[in-house]
Amino acid sequence: MNKIRLDSLRLISLLLACVIPLTASAVQKSNEPDLFALRAENSFDPATIDAIGDKVVDWQLANLDNFSSYMRNYRENTAHRRGWVHGAMYVGMMNWAALPGNEQYIAPLRKIAEEEEWKLGDRLFHGDDHIVGQMYLAFYEMDKDRDMIDHTIRQLNQILVANPQGSLEFLGDSIHGVGWECQLRWCWCDALFMSPQTWIGLSLALGEPQYLEYADREFWATTDYLLDPETHLYFRDSRYFDRRDEAGNKIFWSRGNGWVYAGLVNILRIFPQDHPSYPKYVQLYKDMSATFASLQRDHGFWSPSLLDQSPNPTPETSGTGFITYGLAWGVNNGHLDAGAYGPVVRKGWSALVSAVADDGKLGWVQPIGAAPDSVFETDSQLYGVGAFLLAASQVIGLE
Repeated sequence: MNKIRLDSLRLISLLLACVIPLTASAVQKSNEPDLFALRAENSFDPATIDAIGDKVVDWQLANLDNFSSYMRNYRENTAHRRGWVHGAMYVGMMNWAALPGNEQYIAPLRKIAEEEEWKLGDRLFHGDDHIVGQMYLAFYEMDKDRDMIDHTIRQLNQILVANPQGSLEFLGDSIHGVGWECQLRWCWCDALFMSPQTWIGLSLALGEPQYLEYADREFWATTDYLLDPETHLYFRDSRYFDRRDEAGNKIFWSRGNGWVYAGLVNILRIFPQDHPSYPKYVQLYKDMSATFASLQRDHGFWSPSLLDQSPNPTPETSGTGFITYGLAWGVNNGHLDAGAYGPVVRKGWSALVSAVADDGKLGWVQPIGAAPDSVFETDSQLYGVGAFLLAASQVIGLE
């Protein structure tokens, strides 16, 4: 069968930053209902992956205005279109829309960007409010319309001038809240998915190095602070350094480490390979990959708490989605051995597919939080969909 390849338009914010081999059948849309029904048996067929991914996107787009009907512990900020909850979905959808035959999903994202006037979130320094800039940079790379990134430029320039240098310790007070001061920087691991790629992407878009150098400096400051050298996993923030679970294990949150790992991949996809820091990112990626491979549970998911070895582990799709994405990207791009890691990817993808209902709703997504918590089959969230689509966009090209 002839091979086709993604057109690498160098969409800096992850749209087409790397080339993935696909079989021709991957771009042929199918309306056959039994294709989706047979997902468990044919979950690695490109046409099946394509159909499942479309089903998940279509369900989510049709349910963007009734969150409280399917989100346990619904929070009002979930509805903020420029926030991290939506932003993580945008990153996944932009990757999915980059696949041949999926161009129809670009239009709803462009509509959102236009309605939000191409603005970042309202909190100047907070990394979570920078993630939407990754989508704006992708559209800028398509259209070269500077209005799409003007607000991003102005916001990041203000941060460069302020140059926050405070402690990364997650402290606070009763007035401002816990962690308010350190969040002027990236003092929680989730931020490494949300912000650095916007900084690096802007640097590449404008040809100005100061944004990349800031992101590189802050990424390693956070990593030096939060990375556990024994496991190559990240504590969510400094509050977890000394916390242990009931079995005495360190607490490493699956989604938190998934944020870091997927963010690390998204950095590697656009980071200049001749930069002195590039080998450090690659080594960190390989170290984390080995740890993740060793911690996958028998059912294919990663536990909400990564070191939890309870006999009946709870499925969780957001962490599993990000991890599967990262591992599949490494196999596709020669960073990871296909013989060793391919089975881990396939097991993870099979688990993710099992969490998709026939109508396309993704289940088993742990609600918003900062640590391992309860999760049920009925739980869904936008960031879980983003993680699923990132995984799908790489698994579809897996040999």
